[in-house]
Amino acid sequence: MSDLHDLVSPPATAGGARLRPIEESDWPAIAWLEAAAYDPHGLTEGPQALRSRAYPDTSFVLDDDGRIGGYLLALPYPRGSSPDLRRPEGPAHRSANLHLHDIVIDPGLRGCGWGRRLVSHLTAIARSRAYQRISLVSVGGTTGFWAACGFHPHRETELPVSYGPGAVYMSRVLG
Repeated sequence: MSDLHDLVSPPATAGGARLRPIEESDWPAIAWLEAAAYDPHGLTEGPQALRSRAYPDTSFVLDDDGRIGGYLLALPYPRGSSPDLRRPEGPAHRSANLHLHDIVIDPGLRGCGWGRRLVSHLTAIARSRAYQRISLVSVGGTTGFWAACGFHPHRETELPVSYGPGAVYMSRVLG
């Protein structure tokens, strides 16, 4: 099995943006992007909780010439469950389900297809690691984006109250 370093993409734009594993020095930028994206919705988790959801083999950043232009955090998590935003995670779960916990693209890079690229990259990693499914919680009215990426809603799945009203559990089977 290859590791994340083998799966990173080559430079994808003229500016040299690329996907790479998270480094310790990336966390302040990740926390800033997360707060900017989710604070208006009351969903900010904070640095400690974010770090606890960054599984090393399945989480990465969009490095735009040395500036963090986005990130994706994913971790193994039991199917039908999702992390509670109010507290950090404990030890890693063993699961055939990979939970895409968080994805944020800097507003200046949105509209360029990076969201789909990050999801495609995660899907390739998940397949290479024999995950059977990817799940997520759609917030902020993003179910249309996730449906276009192949995810299906499971409205019957109960979510922690910390996700707020309108959150929807979604998943995608990996074939």
